[in-house]
Amino acid sequence: MFFASDNWAGAHRSIAERLLTESTGFAAAYGAGDLDRKVEARFSQIFEREVSVFFVATGTAANSLSLASVQRPGGITFCHSESHVIEDECGAPEFFSGSARLVAVEGEAGKIDPAKLSAKIAHFPEDALRHGRASAVTITQATEIGTVYSLPEIGEIAAISRKRNLPLHMDGARFANALVALGATPAEMTWKRGVDMLSFGGTKNGCWCAEAIVFFNPDQAREMPFIRKRAAQHFSKSRFIAAQFDAYFENGLWLDLARHSNGMAERLRAGIGASGVARLAWPTASNEVFAVVSKNAAKTAEEKGAKFYEWPIPAAMPDLASKSEALIRLVTSFATTEADVDGFLKCLSA
Repeated sequence: MFFASDNWAGAHRSIAERLLTESTGFAAAYGAGDLDRKVEARFSQIFEREVSVFFVATGTAANSLSLASVQRPGGITFCHSESHVIEDECGAPEFFSGSARLVAVEGEAGKIDPAKLSAKIAHFPEDALRHGRASAVTITQATEIGTVYSLPEIGEIAAISRKRNLPLHMDGARFANALVALGATPAEMTWKRGVDMLSFGGTKNGCWCAEAIVFFNPDQAREMPFIRKRAAQHFSKSRFIAAQFDAYFENGLWLDLARHSNGMAERLRAGIGASGVARLAWPTASNEVFAVVSKNAAKTAEEKGAKFYEWPIPAAMPDLASKSEALIRLVTSFATTEADVDGFLKCLSA
């Protein structure tokens, strides 16, 4: 009953076996090997256009270096107030971009409100020397609270960004989960809707340690080799990241893993909704579930081995839980089983 995070899950067997296979023999280093080139070409196939791909080790590196690549002196990046880049990355985006600032934009359901984004951008006109200048916009797909931007919503954010010629970045730590939730193609959810850069996550969905920065216009990626090298993310044995992605993409494994974790989350949502002893905090569509439970029930579940996080009550929802209740976050993964879900639901009603 491990629901603390999809980061807690191990690596899928196919990916682990592919790493073992690649561990013997020799290959050119620093991304120059045949497997590196094969996987880079596979990314272009998946996104239906030529893309530039840069392997990195963590989502924080992917986000930070992506945003660093488009920053200017006095630069401002606009993000949701609850986004990972502003809440959970220890200042890395600011550090790697030379102290460019992150400006929070509010919005319901974990998604940037377009009108509020327009208003925030307007606070930083191009000639406002003292205030700084707008440089980029970043959205998270799926969001930090389990919701998903629709394709029109992505397009609307992109249109606002385009008015000021601001690159649009997507934090896709749970990219596959959002993709299968929408039933869209990778191209439809990114560049066809105006996304310029993507942090493509694999670690949360069955990989051991595999993230990538994807540029949909290779001309915009000219500085990234130097930025990545300077950030100590240019791996000599990069074939071990490539090997993970090679197995990840084979026969659509990455989408199957995301469908499974989303399906287990749906099983959780249905069970919690029908339990009579707990309730869903808000609707979600990916592999994250937020529920309000009694503190006693949460304690009982933990004592019986369930792992999850108690979550802070959102400022916009102060009456979400009573003093005797707790808001908890439950995250499913490719390794979650029906027995795990049913066991947790049984704990709640015990």
